[in-house]
Amino acid sequence: QVQLVESGGGLVQAGGSLRLSCAASGRTFSTYLMGWFRQTPGKEREFVARITWSGSTIVYADSVKGRFTVSRDNAKNTVYLQMNSLKPEDTAVYYCAAGGRGISAAAYDYWGQGTQVTVSS
Repeated sequence: QVQLVESGGGLVQAGGSLRLSCAASGRTFSTYLMGWFRQTPGKEREFVARITWSGSTIVYADSVKGRFTVSRDNAKNTVYLQMNSLKPEDTAVYYCAAGGRGISAAAYDYWGQGTQVTVSS
């Protein structure tokens, strides 16, 4: 079992930056592939980024490539999402997820409660 708690969301102007954190409980955190997803009202949860347990393989959605950076610190049981050059279309609830594969939300076993990111124009 893994429990996930996101933090770091908020309101930022376009062009600004935020760093999201996802703190995990559970001794097996370091073995899990971790993902970040986002969701806006009425839409399906959208893949943002994922990182393998070692950090050796990272995948980004095309919409965030070059602006977002995912990283993890297994000693702290935490995964991060650094978001730069934010755009209004990045506004969403951001979720971290664990235990999955690929870029489909349905493939992940564990989810945090989400943190709101709002980018004003």
